[in-house]
Parts: sequence; structure tokens; C-alpha cells
Amino acid sequence: MNRIRSLVLPIAVTLTAGALSALAAGTAQAADVNVARNGGFESGLANWSCTGGTGASVSSPVHSGSGALKATPAGQDNARCSQTVTVKPNSTYTLSTQVQGSYVYLGATGTGTQDVSTWTPGSGGGWQKLSTTFSTGPGTTQVTVYTHGWYGQPAYFVDEFSVFGPDGGGGTDPGPSVPGAPAGTAVSGQSANALTLSWNAVGSATGYYVYQDGVRVGTVTGGAASTRITGLAASTSYSFQVSAYNAAGEGPKSAPVTGTTTGTDPGPGPGPAVPKHALTGYWQNFNNGATVQRISDVSAQYDIIAVSFADATGTPGAITFNLDSAGLGGYTVAQFKADIAAKKAAGKSVILSIGGEKGTISVGDSASANNLANSAYALMQEYGFTGIDIDLENGLNPTYMTQALRSLSSKAGSSLVITMAPQTIDMQSTQGGYFRTALNIKDILTVVNMQYYNSGSMNGCDGKVYSQGSVDFLTALACIQLEGGLDPSQVGIGVPASPSGAGSGYVSPTIVNNALDCLTRGTNCGSFKPSKTYPGLRGAMTWSTNWDAKAGSAWSNSVGPKVHGLP
Repeated sequence: MNRIRSLVLPIAVTLTAGALSALAAGTAQAADVNVARNGGFESGLANWSCTGGTGASVSSPVHSGSGALKATPAGQDNARCSQTVTVKPNSTYTLSTQVQGSYVYLGATGTGTQDVSTWTPGSGGGWQKLSTTFSTGPGTTQVTVYTHGWYGQPAYFVDEFSVFGPDGGGGTDPGPSVPGAPAGTAVSGQSANALTLSWNAVGSATGYYVYQDGVRVGTVTGGAASTRITGLAASTSYSFQVSAYNAAGEGPKSAPVTGTTTGTDPGPGPGPAVPKHALTGYWQNFNNGATVQRISDVSAQYDIIAVSFADATGTPGAITFNLDSAGLGGYTVAQFKADIAAKKAAGKSVILSIGGEKGTISVGDSASANNLANSAYALMQEYGFTGIDIDLENGLNPTYMTQALRSLSSKAGSSLVITMAPQTIDMQSTQGGYFRTALNIKDILTVVNMQYYNSGSMNGCDGKVYSQGSVDFLTALACIQLEGGLDPSQVGIGVPASPSGAGSGYVSPTIVNNALDCLTRGTNCGSFKPSKTYPGLRGAMTWSTNWDAKAGSAWSNSVGPKVHGLP
């Protein structure tokens, strides 16, 4: 999806031959330091200046720690936030930060050489790393570094701002020390298969490790001081500990606390049937500038609501779910469960999406396949989800994903909803991992809603190349799936609800509706017209219900009736 989730690349330190020679000769060089101050915004906006009062320090969303910058463009003000750093002449510095939002810029001015900048068209629902380098001139001792958004765009967020290079003598943020042990560890919310573990936050922590019976089973980040532990056995006692960590390392574990699950849980019961033609929408379990919603706020036009996203655990393949109560205005787990139950009573399917651009779940062997099936089923029992969505954007293993989904189906029964959201490249050939998985589980698969956005040009089923943003791109690529073995009822068209919902590839609801007409009725086609019609086409999908609401529900109010009126 476009939740563009950041692709964090490991930083490799390479010594050139010259550097090796210098070391061999005994020449010592000082290590690079971060010359930016308060780059994590843990001290509010200290050391920062934002134009027109457009900046504020917030506690959510954060990439790490407990603070981040939120800056909101207004009118002709692009919400530029900057600070002046002290640098060393004739030196090279690496400028980087984590950002979230649309059209976010990072740059440096006054370098004495070539000023630099970089930007992203959009990070959707997740954090994205921006990075660039600059060199200072022979007389340069100070450089202004900055970030800003763009006119008419919503607020953007910044965290972990750094300028690494030689120490210019202006001072740096003091390095962290290993955090202490969390206090106040407690267990609550016991059910047959899960419980909630909470603790008091440690101020210097960037995250926490969770231990179950002495084995590390999870990592908690983003400022949270609690987690839901799922996949447990009924009527069983477990011992838990928590440790805090930061850049200096992991601190000591908390005192152990025991939690006991309740008796056998009968589960939520079968879910409602998905209608012949269905509208799918992804619901954001985070605040990224789109309208914050509760499940009860989602438009009744949506037949399948995909909750985004499940979280990885320390166990390969296993997932959990943590409701972002703070980011969603105090939305409680009890309210969330009640809203899911109400949607199901209204005939809607509420499923849990696994992956997204930042997803780290990997299923590469039988053990991890079993872990996925077991943990997903436990979450279905705990929250009332009626199925899962596979949105693994780093690829998947068709053998073991098939095993996991069939195992889950054997547990959940015939009412299980399984959807998939591959990228366009994943469905160009029936030999691809996603396509193979879809065909492997064709008898239990609900729908594949391919993402027709954030894509380069792709081949259509006629062998011609089509560019995103047109009715031909939607119809010619859908034809590959329709002629490649999937039933028309298992094919949907996935698009952003508004231009803010994706980095590229937005099309108007009119184009979506024309594509639906073309595929089902043979009318309103572009230059590509399929050789036959597919009246059983399942429908359409959007990222996201939140961006749809932000745009006045224009997408669902137009595409919803079209989908529900298909032949």
C-alpha cells in the first residue's frame, strides 16, 4: 500500500585504501559526531525555529523516543523548521532524518559550496528516511539545516534528525546511557489466548524488549509502554519481563510478573458472507494527517474493512496487534472490539492486514507458517476479525504462505475472508510468488486487490506497455489476472482514495468507474478493450477509508454505488 513505510538500509562503513594507509601510518582521525541539537525533539522545539509558528512538538506519531516534530503548512508558508549547526571547514557531513507526510523536504544552506536538498512525494502511513550529504567551504563554520513541507499539503512529521561529520566545536547532544529497568510491570485484559502486559515508561528508552518465560518474544517501539501478547494457551500461566533499550544498549530486565490466561474461548463465531460485488477499504491504525477514524466511523459503503496493520513479534512468522489508542484520540480496545462486532452485525467483514511497506513479517519455513496461522487465529478470536489481508511488500514464499493460509482456513472455517494486495510487478506473471500463492489457494481466496499505483509502466495482457493513471492501465493489467487463472470474483481494482493517499497513480473515481464498466459490461473502455466481459468482477479497493473521509468521502460515494450496481 502507500502507507509508504520507510525502507531502512544498513549503513556500511568502508575504509578506502588511502584510509587504510593512513591508519597503518598511525594517523588518528576523530570519529564523526552528530552536530545537530535536539534532533529527536525530546526537548520540544529547543534549538529549532519554525516559520510562522507552524511547528509543534508531539508525542505521536514518533519514530523512536517520546517526541517528534509536527509542522503544518498554511497559506504561503511551507512550514520550514531549521537550526544552525557548527561545522568544520573543508569537511563532509551526512544530513538525514525520518519523515512522515506528503512532499517533505530536507536540505542545507550556507555550506560555502553547493547547497543541497532532497524530498519525498509522500510517505503515506509510515516513516521514510531522507538523507543527503554536503561539503563545507574553506571558511564555513556554520550551516543552516532545515526541513519543510509544501503549500496546500497537510501536516508532516520529522524525527531522528541528524548531521553527522567532524565536530565543529559547537557542542552535540550528550550520548545516551543504558536505560534502567522498567517498573510497574503488570498484566491485564486476560482472555483464553492473550493478555496485555504494561509497564512504566523509561524516559531515556527508544524501545522495549518483552520476555516470556525467559525468551525474548517481542519488541515495542513508538513510545508505547504496553503490548498485547497473543497466541497463548488457555488456562496457562506465563512469566513476563521487560527491558528498555536505546543507542547505548539494553538495560536490565524488570522484575518478573505472572499472567494466567482464562478458560477455553468459544471464539467470535463465523463472519458474514462477502457480497458478490464488494468495496474494500483499508483503515489506518495511526494518524498520518488523514482523518482519524474509529471503526464505527467507516462509511457503510465499505463491505470489507482491512485494519492496518498487524505487528511483527520476536517469533518468526508470528503477529500481534496493538491498537494506537493515543494516536486515535483515546480509542480503547473495548470500543474497538465493540465496533468490529457492530460492523459484523451489519454484514461487514473486518479483517487484519499483514505487512504494508514497513511490514517485517517473513514466512520462509514450516515453523513460521504455523506461527502465522496460530497467531492470526488467536487475534481473530481476541478481536473478532473475520479474516486476514496479505500485503507483504517485500515479497513472499508461495510454498509456506500457502501452508499458513490453508492452516488458518482449517481453524477458522469456510467463512474466513482472505484478501491480498500485491504490487503491480507481483502480478505480471503467474510464476511470481503472489500470483502462485493466489492460484494455490484459489478455493479459499476471497479477492486480490492489486495496487494500481506507486508503479512504473507495466505490461497489459495484450503485451503492450501501459502507464499508471489511465483506464487502460487498470483494465489491461486486471486482464492478466482474469486470464491467468483467477475467477472474476477474485479480482478487484485497488487505487488511492485521494492524491494524498499515494505517491503517484491517483485516478479520479470516474476513471475507476469506467474501468469497472469496461471489464464487466464492455463499455467506457479506453484504447484497450478486453476480448470478453467479466460481470462477476468482485469490485474495488482503496487506501484508505481515512483519506476518503478527509476528501469528503467522494471516492466511496461514487465508486461504492457503482460496485454495488455491477451486474
